[in-house]
Amino acid sequence: MAEKIIFTFTLIAELPLPKSGRKTWHDQRTPGLQVSVSPSGVKTFSWFRRTKGGNPERITLGRWPTLSVEEARHQASGRNALVSAGNSPTEQRQAIHEEMTFADFFADYLERWAKVRKRSWRDDASKFRLHLIPLHNKRLSAITRRDIAEIHARIGKQQPAFANRILALLSKVFNVGIESGLPAMTNPTKGIRYYRETSLDRFLSGEELQRLMSALRAEKPLLRVFFLICLLTGARKGNILSMRWEEIDFDRRVWKIQHTKNGLPITIPLVPMAVELLRTLREQTVGEWVFPSARSKPGHLVDPLSAWTRVLARANIHDAHIHDLRRTMGSWQAMTGASLPIIGKSLGHQSQQTTAIYARLDLDPVRTAMEKAADRMMGVEIPQAMP
Repeated sequence: MAEKIIFTFTLIAELPLPKSGRKTWHDQRTPGLQVSVSPSGVKTFSWFRRTKGGNPERITLGRWPTLSVEEARHQASGRNALVSAGNSPTEQRQAIHEEMTFADFFADYLERWAKVRKRSWRDDASKFRLHLIPLHNKRLSAITRRDIAEIHARIGKQQPAFANRILALLSKVFNVGIESGLPAMTNPTKGIRYYRETSLDRFLSGEELQRLMSALRAEKPLLRVFFLICLLTGARKGNILSMRWEEIDFDRRVWKIQHTKNGLPITIPLVPMAVELLRTLREQTVGEWVFPSARSKPGHLVDPLSAWTRVLARANIHDAHIHDLRRTMGSWQAMTGASLPIIGKSLGHQSQQTTAIYARLDLDPVRTAMEKAADRMMGVEIPQAMP
């Protein structure tokens, strides 16, 4: 009769090797969970139970330590639940061949949920395409917490905050699946700790702006203008990436954004340098997009992270994100004496406490504050031949 022990990493690592055949041990904590050891030292988890009809069923779960004790217990508990409900785990396993892959699941999430509720759904699609490759062809039931943790850790080595955004996206995707009633659906992101993030108050100093301007000289004109527009408008990255020429009123020197994160349209004054940059770019581009890209599905730039990384390296600037250019405009407005309502209006902030104040502001004082901040920021040497 097979021995019963409490499975732990250390105990399994120290199990003796049989001289011949395979030696099997049972886990005292999880009914049906076994580990067998071969003479060569291969240790394999399996699940063995008798169904209500009395027929024995055995399913190989995976090799230790690739499959951890915790994950093996999780899989065994799921099969025990099927037996208790009168179902056959073997038949369930056969159905896995018909189960959707994560790629199919994510596509369904985009179509049925994200595109209906999120204006930033293209960001989700980009994250899936660029950073979730290891999950694309996995069946849903085969995705484990370790799979997610490995992706989170790999990205977190260099970009902990972005790794947290990926983890949050995965958590949302699996929760949507659970809420939609997919059978035996669990959320494998549970229990994974988010990285601690630094305070979101980063902005570029005058010295950093000087180095940024110098570094932008070596960048492609389209990307160079993109980063400068991020700085000079203080707008959100997603809105700038999807900027259309029809939204720009050169006569009034304003940019009318119809769709924003807050769901309300906003009008952003364009400072003289922004108008000059956009006029020059208009002569060099065709189509509806201000920042077109033939390689992207939507037809415009999606996320110029690699270009931003190059710029930061050349400028010797650390721990800065594209979003920090937005904070830089707001911070430099504050340093030049702009009031909080003026700053909030220029950045498109919306809240119940300030909406009434914003409604009483016209664009003239907002434009004045932005131009004063832009003049101060651009007091550093401006790169020649922009764009």
